[in-house]
Amino acid sequence: MVYDSVGKDTFLKSLDCLQARGLLALFGNSSGPVDALNTGLLSAKGSLYVTRPTLMGYVAKREELVAAASELFELVLQGKIKVGPRQQYALKDAQQAHRDLESRKTTGSTILVP
Repeated sequence: MVYDSVGKDTFLKSLDCLQARGLLALFGNSSGPVDALNTGLLSAKGSLYVTRPTLMGYVAKREELVAAASELFELVLQGKIKVGPRQQYALKDAQQAHRDLESRKTTGSTILVP
């Protein structure tokens, strides 16, 4: 089982969601950075794995970036990945859109419609 976590507030809860030998991918700090990890906890919870991937770790070389982008665009063209906006706001509601963005109530693309 693979589970993801976005920071301090969810990290320990995320570990609790894993089965033995599960993998936690920590990919954000929206609730703050995770405190130092006692690796004995990983053993006690069932030989767990934790990783902290970054984009540049996967596309550091131009050929890696081109290959990854080509694969992504192919999946978009096949309809396997949808890239449309997740939420829309009337232009008159731009202030609310900003509040929602700042409070992390949105995901993906947000558009303002005149």
